[in-house]
Amino acid sequence: MTSSVGKVVYGGKVLEVQVPPRSLDLLAPFVSKKRRSAIAEAAQTVSQALHGRTVININSTARGGGVAELVQGLCGYAKGAGVDSRWLVIDGDSEFFRITKRIHNNLHREVGDGGPLGKAERAHYEQVLAQNAAAITAQVRTGDIVILHDPQTAGMTEAMLQAGARVIWRSHIGHEHHGELVTGAWEFLRPYVQQADMCIFSLAEYAPAWLDSAAIRIINPSIDPASSKNTDISDTAADILVTVGLLDASTPSTPPRFWRDDGTSGPILHRVGIVTEGVLPRPEDPIVTQVARWDKLKDMAGVMRSFAQMTDAPPNAHLWLVGPAASGVADDPEAHRVFEDCSAEWRTLPEDIRRRVHLVNVPMDDREENAAVINAIQSHATVVVQKSLAEGFGLTVTEAMWKGKPVVASAVGGIRQQIVDGQSGILLPDPSDEAACGQAIRNLLANPAWATELGATARERARELFLPDRHLLQYAELILDTMPEAA
Repeated sequence: MTSSVGKVVYGGKVLEVQVPPRSLDLLAPFVSKKRRSAIAEAAQTVSQALHGRTVININSTARGGGVAELVQGLCGYAKGAGVDSRWLVIDGDSEFFRITKRIHNNLHREVGDGGPLGKAERAHYEQVLAQNAAAITAQVRTGDIVILHDPQTAGMTEAMLQAGARVIWRSHIGHEHHGELVTGAWEFLRPYVQQADMCIFSLAEYAPAWLDSAAIRIINPSIDPASSKNTDISDTAADILVTVGLLDASTPSTPPRFWRDDGTSGPILHRVGIVTEGVLPRPEDPIVTQVARWDKLKDMAGVMRSFAQMTDAPPNAHLWLVGPAASGVADDPEAHRVFEDCSAEWRTLPEDIRRRVHLVNVPMDDREENAAVINAIQSHATVVVQKSLAEGFGLTVTEAMWKGKPVVASAVGGIRQQIVDGQSGILLPDPSDEAACGQAIRNLLANPAWATELGATARERARELFLPDRHLLQYAELILDTMPEAA
């Protein structure tokens, strides 16, 4: 495919997301006092070493997807522990996000739109990021720590270094096997990434061979158990799902409420967008769900086909395929098309299957309300699926594990770090094997005691390995490593 890159029409501006401080005491119900003390001591050490300087996270979207949620939580806890932290979000035109989506797909060994990553694409990418960098460097002081997230921001490395910052680049994506597509994407990013002081990957296999091993750190993502996405809402989940239009039951007399991250509460006001035959599940019906962005690599259509192939499944079992409203995810130009393709395939399902499959778009108008609705969906589900064809880490798996749910997931990327097959979930060796996926779901629906056992083990594994205190400790060590004067 030839290049069709034109002039830069970027006219946006850098957004600062205001993140309220979060006290480490919020983690008290979930982690030991020893673990909380360790992170408090590490935060004090980092704060003293920074000596008034700031940790600045920069990514490309404030909502929709695991990176935004990750930054929100870690930035809040860092501020609560006394480390000055900020979160900035860059902007770009549609061509910029087509290019970065192409890089994203290629790093996952997927062709994506098949477009090139040549000189024209590099020039456009650099022009957009130069405009963003010009707005940001005026806010950067010598000695600040800048954490750039994913390919969308990598091209600002040199500008941040010239502004006097220590630069950490974090990749939340990658593939264990580096073929032509993966290698080509890394070559596009190489001039920027290799300048960073440190680079973070979720798996060691993701790092390109040309990167100095001394500059590589392996840090798994984490979830915030006290956030609106992950707090225990088992008492109100069904009422939330009735209110938003996902369950068939009497509507509560007053809208159910959810807790915001700042400690206040709000009512559930927005209904979901849904493609359905109009036959909603009752609260007692088994629910299978996959929660993901509308991205081909998440294979929502494959989950639908797996569900349709299940033999001897309960006739009242329903499938919810749940994603954010495509218009609410600024950095993914393919989301709308993926949703439309999935909807078209849904219309071809046999009627008795189609009436039990529902495609759900959760509004992004209110980030925390969206999180509460996703929480309710995961909390109410009988089985959670993550049938990704490729996956950087897969925080929706972690979220389901934390909620004690049995998970059926592909043995790809970071999912393999999370699930011990047969102990804390079920792994699919071949992510394209829809019959095996359907059979695994069916086996869990037929064996509730086993499903409960898997879920309980999964929750304890999530508690041990994937909560913010561990993540923040690793960040503290890394930040200090970039500051030789703090040794």
